[in-house]
Amino acid sequence: MPSEKIERSSNLMLKQFKTMEVDIPQNNSQAELLHSSGDNTRNTDKSAEVYVKTFKDVTTREWIAIFILCFVNLINYMDRFTIAGILPDIEKHFSIDHKRGGLLQTVFVFTYMIFAPIFGYLGDRYSRKLIMTAGVFLWSLTTLAGSFMTNYWWFLLFRGLVGIGEASYSTIAPTIISDLFCGDMRSKMLALFYFAIPVGSGLGYIVGSETSKLMGSWEWALRVTPALGIMAVILVYYVLEDPVRGESEGSHLEATTYKEDLVDIIKNRSFMLSTAGFTCVAFVAGALAWWGPTFIEMGLNLQQGPTVDSESNSFMFGGITIAAGLVGLTLGGYLSQNLRVVYQKADPIICGVGLVVSAPLLLGCTYAATSNTALCYVLLFLGQVTLNLNWAIVSDILLYVVIPTRRSTAEGFQLLISHALGDAGSPYLIGVLSDGFKSSMSSTSSNNSTNEFKSLQYALFTTCFVEILGGFFFLLTAFYIVEDKRKVEKAINGTTERLLVNPAEDPNLNY
Repeated sequence: MPSEKIERSSNLMLKQFKTMEVDIPQNNSQAELLHSSGDNTRNTDKSAEVYVKTFKDVTTREWIAIFILCFVNLINYMDRFTIAGILPDIEKHFSIDHKRGGLLQTVFVFTYMIFAPIFGYLGDRYSRKLIMTAGVFLWSLTTLAGSFMTNYWWFLLFRGLVGIGEASYSTIAPTIISDLFCGDMRSKMLALFYFAIPVGSGLGYIVGSETSKLMGSWEWALRVTPALGIMAVILVYYVLEDPVRGESEGSHLEATTYKEDLVDIIKNRSFMLSTAGFTCVAFVAGALAWWGPTFIEMGLNLQQGPTVDSESNSFMFGGITIAAGLVGLTLGGYLSQNLRVVYQKADPIICGVGLVVSAPLLLGCTYAATSNTALCYVLLFLGQVTLNLNWAIVSDILLYVVIPTRRSTAEGFQLLISHALGDAGSPYLIGVLSDGFKSSMSSTSSNNSTNEFKSLQYALFTTCFVEILGGFFFLLTAFYIVEDKRKVEKAINGTTERLLVNPAEDPNLNY
């Protein structure tokens, strides 16, 4: 009789399993979830083992992959912000105003965001290694070619082509990390990967300004990263290994159509709201990175007289950017990994609070630029620290609320939205607003230096409002993050986990 009862229970469970409707692709993993002998003390689920991985467990192959990805990301951001460090020289060389100076970054980001979804689609279906190799080679070549242009519009065209190459890498690299690691180890490796954003950006200012100063020509500043780019091409093509998608989580989900991917991503509330918050981060970061050195130089000139060295100012701004990035990313990762254990909604809250706190700090920096240099730099540092809390966390949120076979597509979609509404337009918008304020001030004041500074200051006030808006989006994300994360975990584990339920503990089964 007991055996018949168990048999009826099993048949009923199988019947429910077959009729169950699942709106996410089934996991085809054949990984053993429970030891067949009934010994529950030994966990044979490989994905569970990875969640407790420590740095000692990271293999040589994985460290090599992380080194290569971090190196390419570093020179990626170096290249992106080299021009910001020598912008006054470029504006003088081509005889252009702030509006066209901001357009250089806007065109770059425009092509970057347009091609990001295309590379996201390709990255979920084809060799990520080959795509990244071609992309890194393209941006290295076009950066070098652009340094020889003597016409502004040709120079602008090549900056746009650079964006295409960089889109291929930025879209795909985080998904490779997600396929090598999961859990806290993934968060730590993402934090390491995103250190390249502030460090690379800061080095871009420093290398750009110092190379220009050393060689006596701003064009040479654009010829440093292409040489490093060729090294990156060799490392990616010959050394980097492309892991199986979902490998770290024991998942073997099959790719679905691009339409299905987009529909699922758009319905994902945590993803869409965190993307909206990240868009605000991109807006502020883009405006600050592009106009920050120029603005502070103007303030110091008003404070100390027209004796401030442009290269030294860029060097200082770059150093602060690097230091703030290192502290912000480390602090953000530490808070995330420790608070998430006791409060599952911690990640978006950390991001939201960071943006809200950053706004008044950066506002104070704009006022201190003409009165107190030390205070200006301190507020700039603290404002960037709180702004940088979220870089790795936002990427981690994407990776745990989107299933493995859709992550490259989601990365591309996020890059498209965040850049289209963020840093694609913010440098240009700040330039336009600055020129507009300057024109209106000219009729009331004849002090051109003061007018130029105040016009750019008023234009930068918009970034503070955008930071508050971004904080609101992140706090909204907290309402949905737990539910969306559980959906992904169920998809990865597959509906097979339903068979592990003890029949005696399931109230839906009658015996």
